[in-house]
Amino acid sequence: MSIPHWLLAILGSTLSVGTIGTILLWGSVWIRLEHWMRVVPTLRLGQALAAADPPTGRVCVIVPAYNEADVIAALIRSLKAETYPQLHVVLALDRCRDDTASLARAEIAGDERFEIIEIDACPAHWAGKVHAVHRGVTRSSGSADADYLLFADADTVFMPGCIAASVAMMRHGKLDILSLLPTLTHDTWFERVVQTATVFELLRQYPLTLANALKDRRPFANGQFMLFTRDAYVDVGGHKAVKQALLEDLALAQLIEAKGRKSGVFLAAGLLHCRMYADWAEFRRGWKRIYTEAAHRKARRLSLSARWMRWLGTILPAWMLSAGPLGALVFLGDSPTGWTVLSLWPVALLLWLGPLLRISTLSRAPRWTAPLHIVGAWLTADLLSEAARDLNRRKPTRWGGREYIRHEKA
Repeated sequence: MSIPHWLLAILGSTLSVGTIGTILLWGSVWIRLEHWMRVVPTLRLGQALAAADPPTGRVCVIVPAYNEADVIAALIRSLKAETYPQLHVVLALDRCRDDTASLARAEIAGDERFEIIEIDACPAHWAGKVHAVHRGVTRSSGSADADYLLFADADTVFMPGCIAASVAMMRHGKLDILSLLPTLTHDTWFERVVQTATVFELLRQYPLTLANALKDRRPFANGQFMLFTRDAYVDVGGHKAVKQALLEDLALAQLIEAKGRKSGVFLAAGLLHCRMYADWAEFRRGWKRIYTEAAHRKARRLSLSARWMRWLGTILPAWMLSAGPLGALVFLGDSPTGWTVLSLWPVALLLWLGPLLRISTLSRAPRWTAPLHIVGAWLTADLLSEAARDLNRRKPTRWGGREYIRHEKA
């Protein structure tokens, strides 16, 4: 029994929409990605600058740590291996109830560059991490005379030369704050399937081209690594100025912008590593907090981002992928639209996979995980939708040992 030509035409036209839509949207993604890679340098530039002209200036690293027994030793080992000559490290241990303190002391093993500050309580009107950083700065013996203040998370691992490269790059660009996006680990299933999509969505909202623009900048920073000049940090009021912020990095970036100071955000390109979350539940909780604050606590914005992510990341690619085999059936029916589907399908497939493979290379993720973006995008959209529902219901979020109830902003 033959299929009517009119039905074949409708089917072919429907499949063509998915294919053409993928070409247009993912082609645009690829163009923007290539532009970003051309105009925004990585920390490897700083490495070359430091080799040609070694930077000077005292650097004080402040690391807040809340129950970080699993990662604190690796961080300390990496900082002990740092070659920067004028380095002081402050570990601000925030209400730790595990072995973080004892493990830290054992790993430091008398290295005089390290200082431990233990914090027993957090005032009600402060966010826990922000308060820990503030106490680390104000109580440290090494921060008072530092030329640069570097704030890093306890789950980061520094490669030798990372700090020198960052200072050199800051000096070269005459920046007041330099922030890095670390190379993330890809060991667990959610890191391989979902993590690239979650980062992709955040950088869609805050593109690095706009974060580094000379005009009409969109302020952005990453709290895993923020290097300030002392003058800039004091000028914006330090962490005390953002004491209630649940995304203090973005809040500080906005203050820097308001003061008319210059910021830069770059890929660490393997010179800084980080495992953001140890399990799926923590991953979900953490990214919902990030997305909610990045959306300025607006549920509608979160919902719109979720819908966009579903269409761009999952529905459109799935539509396009189905166009290949189904388009072949249309073609066998000798429909002109079948030829259209079959001729455009390889182009659409290339324009979808191409940028995903480039992103995998940039993030140092296994290349075979690139097609899994179609699943990761759907799960990321779930996180965005759930974040919107949590905000509408005033569901508290847990971060750093405390719960916070957030109210939607008008």
